[in-house]
Amino acid sequence: QPQLEESGGGLAQPGGSLRLSCAAASGFTLDYYVIGWFRQAPGKEREGVSCINSVDNNTAYYADSVIGRFTIFGNNAKNAVYLQMDSLKPEDTAVYYCIGSQRRIASSFLCEEGGPEVYENRGRGTQVSVSS
Repeated sequence: QPQLEESGGGLAQPGGSLRLSCAAASGFTLDYYVIGWFRQAPGKEREGVSCINSVDNNTAYYADSVIGRFTIFGNNAKNAVYLQMDSLKPEDTAVYYCIGSQRRIASSFLCEEGGPEVYENRGRGTQVSVSS
């Protein structure tokens, strides 16, 4: 059973917005040193989208392709991390996965190197489709 659960995906028009949520599954806590999102589109390599170190310094990493359009932030009270996606483009279409690591690594490392050898937990993913 995945310890992370994503929600908020769906269909949006180009220029539109979606907000993805990542929460701990029932019985688990969102207790990670770094947490973030990667996406995978059919036929393309995994891309680290945005990751954040919410323990020490709130340092956030963003892929060049989403800078200025996506924002990652957390809500400790709701035990969740969010990815606000604005000015969506068709090339943002992908399955988005939430990943978390308890290792003391930089947010950039989780996103740029974030394969299964780096994160401890990953959600099942949520589909984001951007089309007119």
